[in-house]
Amino acid sequence: MTSQTTLDKAGQGDGPPAGPSEATPGKGLRGHPWFTLFTVAVGVMMVALDGTIVAIANPAIASDLGATLADVQWITNAYFLALAVSLITAGKLGDRFGHRQTFLIGVVGFAAASGAIGLSDSITLVIVFRVLQGLFGALLMPAALGLLRATFPAEKLNMAIGIWGMVIGASTAGGPILGGVLVEHVNWQSVFFINVPVGVLAVALGAWILLDHRAENAPRSFDIPGIVLLSGAMFCLVWALIKAPEWGWGDGRTWAFIGASVAGFLVFAFWETKVKEPLIPLALFRSVPLSAGVVLMVLMAIAFMGGLFFVTFYLQNVHGLSPVDAGLHLLPLTGMMIVGSPLAGVMITKVGPRIPLAGGMACTALAMYGISTLEKSTGSLAMSVWFALLGLGLAPVMVGATEVIVGNAPLELSGVAGGLQQSAMQVGGSLGTAVLGAVMASKVDGDLPGNWAKAGLPPLTPEQAGQASEAVQVGVPPVAKGTPEAIAAKITDVAHDTFISGMSLASLVAAGVAAAAVLVALLTKRGENAEAGAGVGHI
Repeated sequence: MTSQTTLDKAGQGDGPPAGPSEATPGKGLRGHPWFTLFTVAVGVMMVALDGTIVAIANPAIASDLGATLADVQWITNAYFLALAVSLITAGKLGDRFGHRQTFLIGVVGFAAASGAIGLSDSITLVIVFRVLQGLFGALLMPAALGLLRATFPAEKLNMAIGIWGMVIGASTAGGPILGGVLVEHVNWQSVFFINVPVGVLAVALGAWILLDHRAENAPRSFDIPGIVLLSGAMFCLVWALIKAPEWGWGDGRTWAFIGASVAGFLVFAFWETKVKEPLIPLALFRSVPLSAGVVLMVLMAIAFMGGLFFVTFYLQNVHGLSPVDAGLHLLPLTGMMIVGSPLAGVMITKVGPRIPLAGGMACTALAMYGISTLEKSTGSLAMSVWFALLGLGLAPVMVGATEVIVGNAPLELSGVAGGLQQSAMQVGGSLGTAVLGAVMASKVDGDLPGNWAKAGLPPLTPEQAGQASEAVQVGVPPVAKGTPEAIAAKITDVAHDTFISGMSLASLVAAGVAAAAVLVALLTKRGENAEAGAGVGHI
């Protein structure tokens, strides 16, 4: 192995950063930065796509396999729970054994689990293999960032992360469109089978192109108690957020899991100060920019994923669009992320991350405020303006916050830093959906009885009122079979008006979160250790 420039305790090299020519041994395409980026993008695309593409297939899965609503919810929850709990540990595995090996194992496992889901004949097997998808996806994502960090020189790293973020954004937003086409014209199994050829391509490219990079002072042991404590704390937190809409925020079970999570994190933090090679050296968080980047990623995900959650219901249940048409209406958001992410990478390289990040969160806040003004009669053009502004705001945040987190961590902890970045996004998304969902539920519960009475509709029993509220929270009019047309029209108007009032309040809360994130963005700065990247030795 060629010797790496030795890193000091802060993770900075003693010598000048090496360029890409020094980082590649001249063996054809192996280790080439841009081909490395293309390879990891193919793998990452599978994981990002699966976060949203499956939602379109859920009704068909439920019908074909006889699944209940709770079963269908677990198709999504099992995936995100496994992903969120294991991301940081998976990043540590990459730091220990090399990101190339970890990436390839993640791709193979993810593609195999996807194929197994397509062959499953019971909902139990689907959920089990979704857990495996999440675990292998967790191996893949931090390893991809670790490979980019080690391959690209500092002056090109932001552009690489920009393209990486573009792939994630485009895949996430394009999932419902592709899923709708596959389910409508093929079958629900095709949503999972599509990952198999993509995985084969990623493995073939990875075996040919990817070059392993490992820091000399990479960890050589595992903090098993730390892994157990962190995984348990993350599980309790994400589980509470998943179950809170069902149990209620005032339920003792919700707060029992939140309390267990807090206790787990405190014990984990104490243990990390005692172990020789901790899972997450707490000294990482002495870096104010890195800590700010993690908080910023959480706040961004709360505003984006939580706010956008209701927009899909608005498009489909209020405007009556099909899933494919709803996805097409979100193309301005996708398009701006595709265009904006590489441009954000260039801008961050020139002026640093602080201004682009603050500006991006300000645009996100304005976009969420605009979404709060949407009505039943709002046309496609007006929607497109706000969706495009949202994509424009998110692009620099996805790129800049990632660079701030990964670039401010020592090279030997780049996998852990990548896991932190992804975990922050997963927790923020779960938190946003849960908290904004509670805001929506509270608003609907408060407004629906009065709106119902004002419309002159027959009074509801407490049980009927509860069922009606649950339906209205996702924009569905609670119209019973056989209801006269005139009364059904009144119920529909009340349901849509009440849903929109709830979505408006939730969007305003999301806008407030994004506005607070502007202040956090001002604490960020360029990664102090980014220059350590391209001079790594090869194995």
